[in-house]
Amino acid sequence: MDKLIINGGKPLNGNIEIGGAKNAAVAILPAAVMASVGISVIDNIPEIEDIQCLERIISSLGCKVKRNGNSVEIDSTNITSTNANTEDVRKMRASYYLYGALLGRFGRVKAELPGGCPIGVRPIDQHIKGFEALGASVKIEHGAIEITADRLVGTNIYFDVVSVGATINVMLAAVLAEGTTVLENAAKEPHVVDVANFLNTMGANVKGAGTDVIRIVGVESLTGCNYSVIPDQMEAATYMIAAAACGGKVIVKNIIPKHLESVSAKLVEMGVKIEEGDDYIVVQSDRNIKGVNIKTLPYPGFPTDAQQPMSTLLCIANGRSIINESIWESRLKHVDELKKMGASIKVEGRIAIIDGVGKLTGAAVKATDLRAGAAMVIAGLLAEGRSEISSIEHIDRGYPHIEDKFRSLGADIRREVG
Repeated sequence: MDKLIINGGKPLNGNIEIGGAKNAAVAILPAAVMASVGISVIDNIPEIEDIQCLERIISSLGCKVKRNGNSVEIDSTNITSTNANTEDVRKMRASYYLYGALLGRFGRVKAELPGGCPIGVRPIDQHIKGFEALGASVKIEHGAIEITADRLVGTNIYFDVVSVGATINVMLAAVLAEGTTVLENAAKEPHVVDVANFLNTMGANVKGAGTDVIRIVGVESLTGCNYSVIPDQMEAATYMIAAAACGGKVIVKNIIPKHLESVSAKLVEMGVKIEEGDDYIVVQSDRNIKGVNIKTLPYPGFPTDAQQPMSTLLCIANGRSIINESIWESRLKHVDELKKMGASIKVEGRIAIIDGVGKLTGAAVKATDLRAGAAMVIAGLLAEGRSEISSIEHIDRGYPHIEDKFRSLGADIRREVG
């Protein structure tokens, strides 16, 4: 297996371009399957393993998929199957967006249950609740889910918890349902808005995305379209936090600064200098970092996906910091890896108490999941000496060319092919 080798302690300086949002792209590609006529050309698609997985899954259904750099062309007019039963489906969480897409267009779908990062129990009960409310029947057996409906009819659906996945999945099914669907207590994340915008470009009628009430008036069919995915706020947050941790001056470009307000605010509170432009953020740090308290929350609160990278930065902050991970119960597994590098962290349930130690030292560590992998890269970059990060297939799921991008900022990082 590949590894990342890092010789840490070097400041980061320069410009970094952020790619398309992983969390938006992995929903927009399944949404493109809903077009019964025309071809969808989707730009600003990140070159990551999760996208390659989805391309293979969609191709297995009979779609014609062409990749041209950061653009993907999908012709879904002649789909031959509504059964998504491949190894790739079991690899990734976001494969479940095919449930809503295929159910909406064909009234049926059968698929393996989704995989993904082991960050806690992630039930799909809210997805099922929404599909059933629209008139579908759901059956789960032998590790697969089968959803069928003679017809989908719009209705009012109140989500018991705020769920990005359920919000998007039920929205996909509802755009081709009869009548009006109202989703209450909906997720407000930027990628929810991006998927809604994509659907509207295909001919759907979705209003209210970005608020906690989304109204969808069903249409008869959708057509292919041209669309560009929003920038990845989590990739941007990772490079911002890395710049704060390593010191130097980094300009993070091709972003929407508003999507990063909660991260920027915490970095400012820690003593990092932040300057915002229309589509960029300048991060300047002298590594004199002050400890802070963080609680992860649904958007626009502090994102759970930025918690692990931020915990690495807090390891070298002055004083004590407390992280309350309120979203996922198993998203502190990376703490044991940070301890190998000299971090002082105590975990009590979903709470991490971090006492700043001033410096970390290089060690052999592993990426336990996607964002934990980003946290370990940052740890290696700021640490004294050599670090070796294994299980980096997790990192490749969400960060395109991470070693090349950090090397362009002056980091000593390379990939060792296993």
